[in-house]
Amino acid sequence: MNQTISQAARLKGTVALPADKSIAHRAALFAALSDGRSIITNYPDSADPRSTLACLRQLGVEIDEDEPGILAVQGAGLEGLRKPKAPLDCGNSGTTMRLIAGILAGQSFATTLTGDASLSRRPMARIADPLRRMNAVVTLEDGHAPIKIAGGQQLQGIEYELPVPSAQVKSCVLLAGLYAEGETTVVETIPSRDHTERMLGLDIFEMGGARYLTVQQGRRIPARTWTVPRDFSAAAFLLVAGSIVPDGEVYLPGVGLNPSRSALLDVLRVMGADFKVEYEREEGGEPLADLKVRPAALHGVSVSGALIPNLIDEIPVLAVAAACAEGRTEIRDAAELRVKETDRIDAMVKNLRALGTDVEEFEDGLAITGGKPLTGATVDSFDDHRIAMATGVAALAASGKTTITNAEVARVSFPGFWEVLERLSKGE
Repeated sequence: MNQTISQAARLKGTVALPADKSIAHRAALFAALSDGRSIITNYPDSADPRSTLACLRQLGVEIDEDEPGILAVQGAGLEGLRKPKAPLDCGNSGTTMRLIAGILAGQSFATTLTGDASLSRRPMARIADPLRRMNAVVTLEDGHAPIKIAGGQQLQGIEYELPVPSAQVKSCVLLAGLYAEGETTVVETIPSRDHTERMLGLDIFEMGGARYLTVQQGRRIPARTWTVPRDFSAAAFLLVAGSIVPDGEVYLPGVGLNPSRSALLDVLRVMGADFKVEYEREEGGEPLADLKVRPAALHGVSVSGALIPNLIDEIPVLAVAAACAEGRTEIRDAAELRVKETDRIDAMVKNLRALGTDVEEFEDGLAITGGKPLTGATVDSFDDHRIAMATGVAALAASGKTTITNAEVARVSFPGFWEVLERLSKGE
């Protein structure tokens, strides 16, 4: 499906964003491993979290959804998963594949994890290496999926320092640690998303600028009710859209504002964005609030270092904000973008150049000279949901019309995104 977007003069309205994928994945996995029946409310209908549910069902976990978005999960405990009859298809979801691999490494049976063409290009040695150190038998194909896990191994607890900040690798090792003799400790020198340790209530010790996260073998996970907040990564597209379109106001209620996820707010604030954070509260250990954004004159910034892991998924749309800002924006230390669903640095460079933006490409980022009017063009999603949506936001500020090819990929994380943009541009 191709999507054509016209330049917008005004964006106005309220948007109920999709639920947070990162938290939804974990809520489903923890509920599946719990001792008892858990309820998950506001579970998203997007493709990636549904891949996690499909894999858990193949492993024998009973999941009922009598009402849309409300799941009842009968936990199997740490020991109750069953050997699947076929390989587990993780679809496009790297989170599903990496986190569930940690669980499967401690099982008595063999399993194979597969994914679509995009996921099969993503690096998996980063989880295979620590799992092998824990005595798991893991086989990859040239560093990629399919992942074959032999099972039947007694895992050993380790101390593992993350070579690069990665919440998925951290979570994989900690989940394997539930099955490993003794204690398993993950050390991170640059903090990454902290949903796993928050949701499991793990002990955290900080020393010498590093965080030490420890889990003990056999740690039980109690059944409970999980409420999934609305996704900050989805909010990011509309925060930028509301900032760069000349008129209007966009209201986003109930957005998750975990500090390890919401660094884009800090960057936009420095750029001069006009937004308000209202009715701050906490649900299920996660902070959330209502956001309200209005148009503002943005200016360029430099972004690098420890800030990058906490806005890595938002960098494509941050690049759009930079294209509409006065002055130069430079984003560095973001080489991780090259091994996402696509090479997101290359993709955004190509699309922004097609729209008339001056962009310089680096191995670990890009520099954008903003303030030059954007012009509509035909651009590609590169089969990446965040590239499709980021370019759609840019199209709102580009003269004429912009066509995004293969735009249906937005449904991976934000079903109905294109309809939301159309509704807001009509002020409905």
